[in-house]
Amino acid sequence: MANAVLKVDGMSCNHCVHSIDGAVNKLSGIEWVKVNLRDQDVTVEFKESEVTLDQIKDTIEEQGYDVL
Repeated sequence: MANAVLKVDGMSCNHCVHSIDGAVNKLSGIEWVKVNLRDQDVTVEFKESEVTLDQIKDTIEEQGYDVL
C-alpha cells in the first residue's frame, strides 16, 4: 500500500472536489481519496500493484486540473 499527497491547481468549488474524487475512485487499486479544497491537494492511498501514481495524476489532469 502506498500513500501520496498531490498538490492540485485549479480547484475552486465542491464540484471540483466531487469531480476529482469520483474519477480517482473509479481506478482499480484505489483504497481511499481525500480531496482538500482549502489546501489544494489530494491525498490518496493505493495499491501499487494495481495502479501507478502517474495513472492517478493523469486521471486528475483529465478532469481539467493541473497536478503540480
